Amino acid sequence: MQVTVIGAGLAGSEAAWQLARRGIQVTLREMKPEKKTPAHETEYFAELCCSNSLRSDQLENAVGLLKEELRRLDSLILSCADATRVEAGGALAVDRHGFARMVTERLRSHPNITVVPGEVTELPEGEVIVASGPLTSDALAERLKALLGDDSALHFYDAAAPLVSAESVDMERAWMGSRYDRGTADYVNCPMTEEEYDAFWQALTTAQEAEVHGFEDQRVFEGCMPVEVMARRGRETLCYGPLKPRGLTDPRTGREPYAVVQLRRDNQEGSVYNLVGFQTHLRFPEQRRVFSMIPALHDAEFLRYGVMHRNTFLNSPRLLDRYYRLMADPRVSFAGQMTGVEGYVESAASGFLAGVETARRLRGLPPVDFPQETAVGALGLYVSNRSVTVFQPMNINFGIMPPLDRRVKGKRNKNAELSRRSLEIIEKLRETVLE
Repeated sequence: MQVTVIGAGLAGSEAAWQLARRGIQVTLREMKPEKKTPAHETEYFAELCCSNSLRSDQLENAVGLLKEELRRLDSLILSCADATRVEAGGALAVDRHGFARMVTERLRSHPNITVVPGEVTELPEGEVIVASGPLTSDALAERLKALLGDDSALHFYDAAAPLVSAESVDMERAWMGSRYDRGTADYVNCPMTEEEYDAFWQALTTAQEAEVHGFEDQRVFEGCMPVEVMARRGRETLCYGPLKPRGLTDPRTGREPYAVVQLRRDNQEGSVYNLVGFQTHLRFPEQRRVFSMIPALHDAEFLRYGVMHRNTFLNSPRLLDRYYRLMADPRVSFAGQMTGVEGYVESAASGFLAGVETARRLRGLPPVDFPQETAVGALGLYVSNRSVTVFQPMNINFGIMPPLDRRVKGKRNKNAELSRRSLEIIEKLRETVLE
């Protein structure tokens, strides 16, 4: 029994691991290091391009639930993320390079996985999981278009945030802390007065953008929106988004600032920080000019500037079933952002399910139908929901899961109960899933 997995991003890496641990021989095709996309920098698998955060780790948040489900089901991505985590309050953030290096080492050392470098331009014979990502190479994208039809692929744009060196941040104008003082003081908080914010906002909304062919503001995915696009929606928009001061009390004044830019650790050493929520496609000189207007970053050393790129995803409700399998050709499955799941953890979850179900089918076992009450199941059912008329990328959220059968007071309490219900189901399925 043999499966070819195309792409060693988060989804492909997870799919390959789930297949291999079930005794399936895997040929993992990855075009790096011979060829890289504009968003990739290293030769490692599962490279995180946009941010080093896998978002909330709390069970009152849907992505926190999804992570806990994957932990209990032996996810490679969650295992490596937990092992390389850096402090980030209630979020799970990782040492970007340490995480990718660990995923790569574990996959390369597995006896059932053979890594074949180089670009894939044709779908191979036999069982295939296509996890080539939202930046699928042109040659493979054309082959998929021919297979799936002209109206099968859609696209949107997303962006990555800049990185700065920790030693270049002026800590006389910033402080360490977490929102509402929850957990440990893991963020560098860079406050701004109203006057400083006004000057920054004016500069941001008029700064020169890099050219991105075909870019339009309305085609940006909301979860990875460039900060300048968000700023153009109104003067106060950022103060209710990435620059929200709520719960951040400046110890020097005893008050909440008008606006706060947060920096989150990007590696375990704490030598690199990223600007939280500052995905951008401004020209590099403009990024330096505008972001240096943040008082604590007036002399910041930018280790990487933000970049903008096009992401492609399938019109999945017309093409895929709940196992991310191509209905017209069941030997082919898809996984990752190209299916329309949005986010690192969601991509890993799609690779997990595609890998598990492909392995079970090859071994003559019935599928595990994760119900909609679970986060893993809800994602697969959303992507394959043929009643969806305008399909857009989707982060996991409690809104795509069935409501409780009783009233629970308070949103956090209700979400906690939804998570409890899901994890009870996962525990009942766990032995079957891991066989």
